[in-house]
Amino acid sequence: MGSYRVCMCFRRKFRVVEAEPPADVKEAFKKYADGGTHMTAEQLRRFLVEFQGDGSVSLSDSERIVEQLLQKRHHLAKFTRHTLSLEDFHHFLFSTDLNAPIGSQVQQDMNAPLSHYFIYTGHNSYLTGNQLSSDCSDVPIIKALKRGVRVIELDIWPNSTKEDVHVLHGRTLTTPVELIKCLKSIKEHAFSASPYPVIITLEDHLTPDLQAKVALMITQTFGDILFYPKSECLQEFPSPEELKYRIIISTKPPKEYLEAKEAEGKGNNIQKEKDSDDDAWGEEPSSITADHEKNDKSESEGSEVNEDDEENNVCGHEYRPIEAPAYKHLITIHAGKPKGGLKDALKVEANKARRLSLSEQLLEKATASHGNDVVRFTQKNFLRIYPKGTRFNSSNYKPLIGWMHGAQMVAFNMQGYGRYLWLMQGMFRANGGCGYVKKPDFLMNVGPNNQLFNPRAKLQVKKTLKVKVYMGDGWHLDFKQTHFDSYSPPDFYTRVGIAGVPHDEVMKKTKIKEDNWTPVWNEEFQFPLTVPELALLRVEVHEYDLSEKDDFAGQTCLPISELKPGIRAVPLFNRKGEMLSSTRLLMNFEFV
Repeated sequence: MGSYRVCMCFRRKFRVVEAEPPADVKEAFKKYADGGTHMTAEQLRRFLVEFQGDGSVSLSDSERIVEQLLQKRHHLAKFTRHTLSLEDFHHFLFSTDLNAPIGSQVQQDMNAPLSHYFIYTGHNSYLTGNQLSSDCSDVPIIKALKRGVRVIELDIWPNSTKEDVHVLHGRTLTTPVELIKCLKSIKEHAFSASPYPVIITLEDHLTPDLQAKVALMITQTFGDILFYPKSECLQEFPSPEELKYRIIISTKPPKEYLEAKEAEGKGNNIQKEKDSDDDAWGEEPSSITADHEKNDKSESEGSEVNEDDEENNVCGHEYRPIEAPAYKHLITIHAGKPKGGLKDALKVEANKARRLSLSEQLLEKATASHGNDVVRFTQKNFLRIYPKGTRFNSSNYKPLIGWMHGAQMVAFNMQGYGRYLWLMQGMFRANGGCGYVKKPDFLMNVGPNNQLFNPRAKLQVKKTLKVKVYMGDGWHLDFKQTHFDSYSPPDFYTRVGIAGVPHDEVMKKTKIKEDNWTPVWNEEFQFPLTVPELALLRVEVHEYDLSEKDDFAGQTCLPISELKPGIRAVPLFNRKGEMLSSTRLLMNFEFV
């Protein structure tokens, strides 16, 4: 029972009532319990195999589920009965632990070259907050690794005495952290969430003697788990399976740094602009187009290709090409800035595999004018995309553009927030959350007439996803009584849609259910999909507010390629992507 103050002398009372099972749940129970009042373990197994499509479920699996449910719901009944009532069955279906919408195990082939995978990639991984004045620390690196991020970026600079190496965002007010501290934290936490390789991308601003010192730090810190090739440059990258529990270094070879041009001093002329993620959860991803980047045109006109983020100088000076063989020898994935324009930068070299970095707006430019070249380049080489330099508040950009063209490393500010970060988190819930998601075959194939995948082409519908939103629960446990409304229970509605290629993107929403902590919608939506392999199911719950902006009440993104059919419990997450303890939706997924 809860009460809300309406005026000084009057309070409205409301009870949080547990909603009864939806009609579809009742019908399924009746069918598989053969019309009885209880369901046996064998009947539950039949339901899981036939209705839920879980073909690998055995009788011992279903017996274990029954035992767990009875242990949780009826502490004494487990000794007297071994069957489920309708309420037990409903509780099972609404349990995110027992009936999740996607799998939790690695299920993709992990024996292809590294470049055949999308990789969970961080940008300026050491920053705790904004890009201009936040602290640098190993804490966000640890958090990222624990979430399964596999690419960690470190900007390395000489310290004030020029005798040691710090990690910081150069030419800003960010406070530094020692490189050795970051390296030790990476070693300690690298494989806490995934056994697959961690790639450290170094944005290097060091003198040759400090590069040699870094080489020593890296080899001493990582020892035998550090992988580096015997040959100077790989023609093809090893597979994630071959590189399990290994650390990889990616940066420019020292000679390219030593030949870098002196900085042009553009870093001091920073003008603040309105960011695209300026509200509580960010703009709609589909609203971001090339037109959105008009204010950044001058930023991208200066150079066609900008390697390893915004800086290409070595401490603001040119140095004689003194060799640093130990440092160079540690580099597995070579980055480099080819001469010429964008077209030249995207050329595929027969005997060399490398990494190219483009800013988000240069990617848009490249895909608009050289889309086929981008796809062809990423079939063998790494393409890394990073946020534009004016995202001072560590916001992010739409990741789908990179993925649709095969970019493996779509680098994100993991300490940020917003819908784009939710899409990133959704993509990498796939494949057991291991941080590597195999690219669809069509991004790796070349047709008989040398044709490549074109994400802008209108393709035929491959399949249709039917989504039914039954109900939601758990908000009264995760939020204060007056969190959404001071005077009455919340008025929830759910938004459901698709993020993917342009022709698949859409958002729909349910009706608003007023004054109810456990809303029941029972609404169904259909989503025709032309490229389901790249599609993400977006789910957001909001609380309607007549006088102000609607309140955020939870979200999730799920890879449609791994979505399990049937009635599923869908856990919701907060703005930062942290799972809410109790809040969840009961939904039904069907592919037709």
